[in-house]
Amino acid sequence: MRFAITFLMVSSLTLSACGGLRDSRANPANWFGGSKIERRTAPVEAEAYNPLIPEKRDSIFQRKSEEETYEGTPIYAVEGVAVERSSGGAIIKATGLSLRQGAFDVRLWPENKDEKPVDGVLTYTLRAVQRTDTPQGPERTRRVSAGTFVTTQTLESVRVIRVLGQTNTATTRR
Repeated sequence: MRFAITFLMVSSLTLSACGGLRDSRANPANWFGGSKIERRTAPVEAEAYNPLIPEKRDSIFQRKSEEETYEGTPIYAVEGVAVERSSGGAIIKATGLSLRQGAFDVRLWPENKDEKPVDGVLTYTLRAVQRTDTPQGPERTRRVSAGTFVTTQTLESVRVIRVLGQTNTATTRR
């Protein structure tokens, strides 16, 4: 019993003396320094506005105008193409692998004019908006897919569907 009381007294005195290490460089919490908070000056505004209301007042249900350009680039590799029948035509689904994580707005971009087959070949490019400042990451985080609908009238003259990527091409035949 004497040993336990002695041990508790010595350990409590030792721990209370550690308060002086709080501000020293031996404390790992102080190794990176303290953060500094600076006030920002408010920008000069010509007129008052609500920052929660967007400037562009388009509806989410409206399609984007044709004059807007799509800034997508071809995906690094196309992994596969599948054509699934649906009422009134077929859905072409393509799966690809981007070079880096974070690819978005993935589309099957038609290479044929007016999406009409040339010599029985319907060609698309798998494109996405890809950032260059993201890590490469594992394959499962870089896999993307896109699809497009093709009518029965267009499919009547198609023998081959080709999807292009940067490094390879995937095709499917009738």
